[in-house]
Amino acid sequence: MVEPAAQAIMREYEKYVVPSYARSIVLERGKGTEVWDAGGKRYLDFGGGIAVNALGHAHPAITKALTEQSQKLIHVSNLYYHRGQGELAHKIAAQVGPGKVFFCNSGAEANEMLYKLARKFGHDTGRYEVITALKSFHGRTLGGIAATGQDKIKKGFEPIIPGFKHVPFNDLKAVEEAITPLTAAVLIECIQGESGVNIASPEYLLGLRKLCTEKNILLVIDAVQCGIFRTGTFVSYQRILEGHPQAGSFQPDAISFAKSLGGGFPIGAVWLKTPLADLFQPGTHGTTFGGTPLACAVALTVLDVIEREHLVANIRKQGDKIVAALNAHAAKGAKTLVSARGFGGLLGLQVKALAADVTARLREAGLLVVPAGEEVIRLLPPYNVSDVEVEEALGILTANL
Repeated sequence: MVEPAAQAIMREYEKYVVPSYARSIVLERGKGTEVWDAGGKRYLDFGGGIAVNALGHAHPAITKALTEQSQKLIHVSNLYYHRGQGELAHKIAAQVGPGKVFFCNSGAEANEMLYKLARKFGHDTGRYEVITALKSFHGRTLGGIAATGQDKIKKGFEPIIPGFKHVPFNDLKAVEEAITPLTAAVLIECIQGESGVNIASPEYLLGLRKLCTEKNILLVIDAVQCGIFRTGTFVSYQRILEGHPQAGSFQPDAISFAKSLGGGFPIGAVWLKTPLADLFQPGTHGTTFGGTPLACAVALTVLDVIEREHLVANIRKQGDKIVAALNAHAAKGAKTLVSARGFGGLLGLQVKALAADVTARLREAGLLVVPAGEEVIRLLPPYNVSDVEVEEALGILTANL
């Protein structure tokens, strides 16, 4: 039964909010991994705002950063310097490699810069095309839907912006065959989150780097969902290549970030390898709100808490535990679960049912998860999820799958 207060909120949405999402419950408050709806029912949140809430809900360090910074400087525009933006760019570059960072407000905006980078890089030689993967997802802007390798999100928005080709994921030969004299870049997600938590192989990543270097085209990575320690390393390719003898030879030319970087506060970023960053001189790209003092203060706090509380080790441990437990459950003849895959706080559960139906069933049982394709659900817990919360979630999952 929907509470009267929740009904009123739903009616207001129906009257005034664009119906671009299929919504379910009315959430009122959260703390850590827990949230409560308008009727007071408690849930474990393993949806994490779709891979955003790295520190869960209402983390006191984020509250403190928001409060203190808002009393000093919220917004000054990018016509001026401020301490936080340079410090945050330094921290990101230290995790990836020599380069520079541009700040924006979302993953879609960050990816737009990748498309502009490809065109700027290839402009003088007449190259502009970007090869992307089938089943990819790169955002909801016109550029984003053109880059995305899923026809369903393009419907109704034709004509689609030209300049993008889609080839099968994890297929190096398909990329090689798609390259023409017009190709400027290859864009991939190392883990395709939206379409099923599909993971790139080490051979694919290393092969792409070699191929792009040989052809003098850019290799750019969309790490909006799988970046900022989501998989237990700063960028997911570092986890995928962990222990591989050629891991040190892999470095992309640019990477987009967002989601977990702000822990719930809107911020996006693009790391550009030296000297590519210098292609963007004054007048070539910009943003009103990107990299504000407030956004940078929150993002710096998120990174500080992750380091101080040893959350990388925690999310690696918890992710491994969940995958092992659920694969053991599947091996025993689970009703619905086929298998589990992924790393850290980005896990995919293959199910023998519609993901939307399974998501609704788990929500009724007190666990919030997110669909990923038709028959995969995602688990996106915060990095500080506890042993007790993981055990509770596993209990719900095994009882319902």
